[in-house]
Amino acid sequence: MHKLAGIELGGTKTVVVLGQPGRIDERLEFATTGPTETLDRAIDAIRSWRDDKPVDAVGIASFGPLRVSHEASDHGFMLDTPKPGWSGAAVAGPVAAALGCPVGLDTDVNGAALAEHRFGAARGCESMVYLTIGTGLGGGVLIAGEPAHGLLHPEIGHVRLRRAPGDTFEGACAFHGDCMEGLVSGPALAARLGTHPSRVAADDPAWETAAHDLAELFAMLILTVSPQRIVVGGGVAGKQPHLLPMAIARVPALLGGYLRDCTREKLAGMITPPLLGDDAGPMGALILAARALEDRRAPARALAGA
Repeated sequence: MHKLAGIELGGTKTVVVLGQPGRIDERLEFATTGPTETLDRAIDAIRSWRDDKPVDAVGIASFGPLRVSHEASDHGFMLDTPKPGWSGAAVAGPVAAALGCPVGLDTDVNGAALAEHRFGAARGCESMVYLTIGTGLGGGVLIAGEPAHGLLHPEIGHVRLRRAPGDTFEGACAFHGDCMEGLVSGPALAARLGTHPSRVAADDPAWETAAHDLAELFAMLILTVSPQRIVVGGGVAGKQPHLLPMAIARVPALLGGYLRDCTREKLAGMITPPLLGDDAGPMGALILAARALEDRRAPARALAGA
């Protein structure tokens, strides 16, 4: 069996794992600091697990935005990001150079989407969206089971949608102010609520505006991506579980009767928490590692067949 490692590179925390898709054998977590220190620590962890042989491939599921196109000259590099010190950082190259093996790279939310699609809440779905609401707000999109890539990768957290009537909060996004990340990410909610979101009671009326904003996001995704499942993870949704049903209840009215199948009951089964919890991102990184190894082996098989 091939030896695979995964790195979930988050804006706040990095998780390094050893295992196989569907199984985590070793795990290490530490704070994400600067790019060199963080990647070196991840590489050292993987080296420490070598035992009798090095790893065969590594998958990196990283915060972004990232250049994921293999045709781009800056493939594997971080683009402009609010994470201090990371803009322009090489992400995939240092890992490949240090470990001498194939490296698969995608966003952390695309990685989590792959894991929930294969092992979790979106099994059997052709199309799905994985949202994470925490330090930031990100979204991974799978179409026919494959991550959506194009000009870049989906940047769902930075869309602007209709604001709740009377809401004058300017937003907390350094780039766009009142985009979705600027309205309902953890730091944005802390600014709006005046305290850490986990300290605000579930029945506090202050949650009404956040529920409105999330409902707008769900309606937009339903109308544009047409997902069979929207999986919502991250610390905000996990620590305030009332927020998801509050938002779902508002979606039918936003759709205005246009999609008759999107009843509140149907949406409650379609918009769900993750089944894999905190393992979704690391498990997705292991799937990316397996894919990178398969991509490397494919040309050799083609030549052998010729």
